[in-house]
Amino acid sequence: MTIQEKLAILREKMKENNMDIYMIPTADFHQSEYVGEYFKARSYMSGFTGSAGTLVVTLTEAGLWTDGRYFIQAEQQLAGSTITLYRMSEEGVPTVKEFVEDKLPQGGVIGFDGRVLSSADGAAYAKIAEKKQGSLSVAKDLVNEIWTDRPQLPTEKVWILTDEYSGETTASKLGRIREVMKEKGAQVHLISSLYDIAWILNLRGNDISHVPVFLSFLMIEEDACTLFIHAETLTDEVRAYLADNDITVCAYDEIYDAAAKLAADKVMLMDEHTINYRIRMAFPEGLKVVDDLNPSERMKAIKNATELKNTRIAHLKDGVAVTKFMYWLKTHVGKEYITEYTAGKYLDSLRAEQENFLDLSFDNISAYGANAAMMHYSAKEETAAELKPEGFLLVDSGGHYYEGTTDITRTFVLGPLTDKQKLHFTTVCRSNLNLANAKFLYGCSGLNLDILSRGPLWEMGIDYKCGTGHGVGHILNVHEGPNGFRWRVVAERNDSGRLEEGMITTDEPGVYLEGEYGIRTENELICVKAEKNEYGQFMQFENITYAPIDLDGIDPDEMTCREKKMLNAYHKMVWEKISPYLNDDEREWLKEYTREI
Repeated sequence: MTIQEKLAILREKMKENNMDIYMIPTADFHQSEYVGEYFKARSYMSGFTGSAGTLVVTLTEAGLWTDGRYFIQAEQQLAGSTITLYRMSEEGVPTVKEFVEDKLPQGGVIGFDGRVLSSADGAAYAKIAEKKQGSLSVAKDLVNEIWTDRPQLPTEKVWILTDEYSGETTASKLGRIREVMKEKGAQVHLISSLYDIAWILNLRGNDISHVPVFLSFLMIEEDACTLFIHAETLTDEVRAYLADNDITVCAYDEIYDAAAKLAADKVMLMDEHTINYRIRMAFPEGLKVVDDLNPSERMKAIKNATELKNTRIAHLKDGVAVTKFMYWLKTHVGKEYITEYTAGKYLDSLRAEQENFLDLSFDNISAYGANAAMMHYSAKEETAAELKPEGFLLVDSGGHYYEGTTDITRTFVLGPLTDKQKLHFTTVCRSNLNLANAKFLYGCSGLNLDILSRGPLWEMGIDYKCGTGHGVGHILNVHEGPNGFRWRVVAERNDSGRLEEGMITTDEPGVYLEGEYGIRTENELICVKAEKNEYGQFMQFENITYAPIDLDGIDPDEMTCREKKMLNAYHKMVWEKISPYLNDDEREWLKEYTREI
């Protein structure tokens, strides 16, 4: 079926169910950032394949909202679909909620599957409906009635992340969470976030591509803990492990009955932005809810000593793979047939050769020339651009190892550059170095520091339509909160809190010129303590990404003496870390590409 045909069928079903508006977000039952194949309803109904977006369908029109990472991609993929693209956060563009309120007729009905919208969003739409003397209809998944060959829910096996890699037992984590529950006066804590559940239980799975989590809910009480999960995902070893930790196992869908059976005099701690609306509506009347971040969200963002030690090892392996790839690319482009796709696959193979490699941390983004202006471009084998000895290849990639998770972007120079290309490449490098070498007083958040990275580009009248950096999970989601770097508060990111010792955050400024090229340089930074004196505790960053920044794109005349020293110091570290793992030819090449400027 075409997108137009799917929308026509959806509108017929909306009429049958007396719905005026139907909403299809990018979400599973847990508000995960990335979702499994079963949950890609928005992609199925719109044709837009990006990882973030909301489709809103009325009886006469349809709109899709997505963020700046996907404007170019969405415009291309929505062409001819009759769906209007709404560029989020752009001047004059209504939010989804503003649009819904404007289009909902008096007495109208807003429809959505109550399992794929958060409790917070569901409550907001309930208020909009109330203003119009309307109502919500949240019991039906209309897309399921259209998507006849929908994939099944995943039921991959769960596995244990042992203490040598996790650095803290599940018993210790549950004890710390119960302390926070006590402080907040809560007897029950309900967790829907798959990342938090995996971290708390020291378990991993494979229910979302490249995100080692498993579909589940977790209910923690003062003297009990219940995991709601598909029984077939549990091995005998995992069942015994859960029993040893006094964790009861129930069926995945039993969470709704369990929520309804809670004692009304209890106090529930939960994050209304991750618990789905259907669970919230199942609570007995009178149950008091404390809406706050899951305590585990901040706990897992602050990596323990074992996690930090292991993560450095993971980055060393990853740096070897990326550096070997850069050598191969530089010495082969223009001499043999290489595409964006085959180049990306070659890097994947170099990662897979590393000891204790588990998986990619996300699909490799290998983008040549104008394709790199699309921040989350995905090269297809049949249509991938051929690499020529000119311009840029941008590669954003990463891996999961038993030791940790990596995320790195490098923009490689394949041949001659224009003055403008060199200026932009050098400025992105300066931006990256300025943030990586920041020193700041404890109490600062990423909001305070973002200008250090964005500033050199703003001075040129250039910006990038995304954050400068995000937290990184430990063998979990590559985009983790609450830490991040951005210039304005984005409520759903929860990343305006202070930076703590042990947090890992990416540093990834860029330039994206539609129809021309994209440039990004990304490293990961550990927040560490510097000196403490009469002014307070100073903090700084340890750079743990080890791969050259392509000196073929650098114009030293555009850099200050301090910036050149910072780049030289970084390259000295890369040489010392990576050179022992290379062959003679690679080592000789690396010496040239980490030379002082």
